[in-house]
Amino acid sequence: MASPVSSLHGGAVVLPIKGFTDAKARLESVLSKENRASLAEFTASGLLEAALGVDTFVVCDNDDIAQWARQRGALVIRQTSPGLNAAVACGVDAAQFKRDWVLVAHSDLPFAEQLLSVVDSQLAATTVTIVPDRHEDGTNVLVIPARSGFTFHYGPGSFAAHQAEAARLGLPVRIVRNEQLALDIDTPDDLAQLPASWLNGDFA
Repeated sequence: MASPVSSLHGGAVVLPIKGFTDAKARLESVLSKENRASLAEFTASGLLEAALGVDTFVVCDNDDIAQWARQRGALVIRQTSPGLNAAVACGVDAAQFKRDWVLVAHSDLPFAEQLLSVVDSQLAATTVTIVPDRHEDGTNVLVIPARSGFTFHYGPGSFAAHQAEAARLGLPVRIVRNEQLALDIDTPDDLAQLPASWLNGDFA
């Protein structure tokens, strides 16, 4: 059940974002370096827009990304250890202070408009919500209760691993299958799901 943004009190959004110029190396066979950087910035911008109305923390280890995020109203958390799981943990540690829930999303979701619709304001503080990728292997969006001690397991098989982590903590799991949020752009096959114009850097 979608929740209006106005009802989403007490939460925060965490977005780990890598440097745009080094993003999406697995797309180098179909996109130039410049177009890969443009795609990474385009999708990250879409996530920030989708999260408007909720405090958003961008986790990065890149000065350019930090400046880019601040200019768009996000709070910046500097990543202190390498790896996606470390970045998410760092962001959640900062974001969960005096909040009831934290939403974590990948920055490469091209259709992020429905991001906040996955938050059920009645359940977010007590339930783990998972939006799997289209292969039902990865975790594209994750909502966890604040201060729950949740350990992140991003990488292959994270959808199952995050369900197991919720079970370890005794937290109920709510799975939301959303066709738009299920698409993340990692491979040429993912890119093929997008309008053909995107191959030319026309992200409209």
